[in-house]
Order: sequence, then structure tokens, then C-alpha cells
Amino acid sequence: MQKKIDFAVGGQAVIEGVMMRSPNHFVVSVRKEDGKIKTREFEFKSLTKKYKILGLPVLRGLVNLFESMYIGIKSLNVSNAEYIAGEKEHVEATDRPLWKEILSVVGYTIYMILVFGFAIFLFKFLPLGITEFLSSRFPFLDENYLIFNIVDGVIKTSFFLAYLVLISLLPDIKRVFMYHGAEHKSIWAYELDKSLTPDSATKQTRFHPRCGTSFILLVILISILIYTVVPTADNFIDKFASRVALLPLIAGVSYEALKLSAKHKDTFFMKAIIAPGLWFQKITTREPDEKQLEVALCSLKRCLELERF
Repeated sequence: MQKKIDFAVGGQAVIEGVMMRSPNHFVVSVRKEDGKIKTREFEFKSLTKKYKILGLPVLRGLVNLFESMYIGIKSLNVSNAEYIAGEKEHVEATDRPLWKEILSVVGYTIYMILVFGFAIFLFKFLPLGITEFLSSRFPFLDENYLIFNIVDGVIKTSFFLAYLVLISLLPDIKRVFMYHGAEHKSIWAYELDKSLTPDSATKQTRFHPRCGTSFILLVILISILIYTVVPTADNFIDKFASRVALLPLIAGVSYEALKLSAKHKDTFFMKAIIAPGLWFQKITTREPDEKQLEVALCSLKRCLELERF
């Protein structure tokens, strides 16, 4: 029997492909326009392994979040370049001129600032503003901070759901969601000790408790609890600023909750916690075809080979 890696296999759907991540590597496999699968591999060791202090509970969740975002964006760039490049060879990052490296870092930084800014505006500023407006009309919201935060969380969840539904209407996103399903099915095949073939993977569910969709919903749930126990500010600006400042703590606690829920996913309590995330995955995943499963499995198997398992 194949020796298992004692870690949670992770991945991400990209443009016409799938990225898979193992402890020391991540691999991006893309189905090119000519039908061939192009695979690119990268070494990557988490900072939590290099510095023990960063591996502490909660703190490791924050580190993992930023690392996942970095790897995710890099993988999307790689998949986009591979898909549109035809048969042209790409110059590896290590061979690029210094000015291109600097430009790449600057571009990445600006992109991240814009992404964070949009996310904070849509999922923090607007929901809180609407809840504040409602509390001025309905005094019981202002008097009961738990209910205030629940309403804020419901509005955030509604925004998130609407966002997912809208982007799912785009043809290119539908393809990405199919590869998302292929990623989950492939990971399930590995975790359940099934053969890593399209025939075996297609029988697995496309819903997975460790999905990023589930993580976002956990963030919303945990934010309600944390905001409720933290003393409230008297005005909107201070309240908004305190919530932004608490984001690192919320992300770290949510990461620990996600790991715990995956470890004890068969218990009744955890099934109830996981369920909303799985429901949302009905939007963010689609049933993949055999060729898409081949891409996901190619990426996964290469990751396992690089770890010498």
C-alpha cells in the first residue's frame, strides 16, 4: 500500500487547471489549447517550518493565510501564462532581469492592496454601515450587541452569497468551478486510499470540509463571537477600525477551527458547523469531466512524487 503523507493535501482551481500543494512544493497543471497537460512545479516551505514561533496555534493560521494567497495568485499567473502561450517556452523567474523582478513585486503588492481594499469595503464597511443604519431605526439592535453582530453577519453572508452567484454566471468562472470540483474529488480519492485515476475520482463527492468557501463562512461565524466579547466602540469609525484590527485574530482562530472541523468531521456537532460551507460549495464547485479530473490528478500525483511518496 502507498505510504500516506501525514498532512492535509490542499489545492486550488486555476485557469484551465489545478494547483496542488504538498509540504515542500506546489504544482500547477494546465490543459493547454492543443489538449496537452503542461505541469510546472515549485519548491515552497512554509515559514511556520522555518521559524518555530510562527508555528504556534492561531499565529500559524495567519501565516498560512498569507502564504496561501501568495501561492494562489502565483498559480493563477502561471496558469494564465501557460494557457495563452501556446508552445512558447517561458523564462523562469530566476532567469529574469532584476528590473522585471522588482516590477513583478510592485505589481503584486498593488494588486494585493486593491484586493484587500475591495474585500474590506464589501464585507466589512458596507455590512457594518447597513447594520448601524438599522440600529438607528430599531433601538433593540443597539441595546443588544450580540443581535447587532448576528445581523451584521447575516448581511455579510448575503453579500458573499450574492457575489458567488453573480460570478458563477460567467462562462470562464463556470470552468474554474468545474476544476474546483475536480480538485476536491482528487483529494478525496487520495485521502480515502482510492486509486488516483479519473474513474475512481469521479465517484467521490465534489464537496470538501477544508475548502476555502467553508473557511470564509467560519470567519463570519467566529467574527460574530469575537466582536461580541470585545467592548464596542461608540461611533461607526472606531467600530469599523476595531473590526479591521481584529481581522488577524479572527483569521488565526478560524484556521484552527477549520483544521479541527476537518479532523472531527464525522461528529454531529462538527457536521452542523461544516454544513453551511458544504451548501455554499454547491455554487463554487461543478461536476468535472474526465479531462479535468486528469489535470487535477496529474497535479496531485506530481506533488506526491516530489515528496518521495
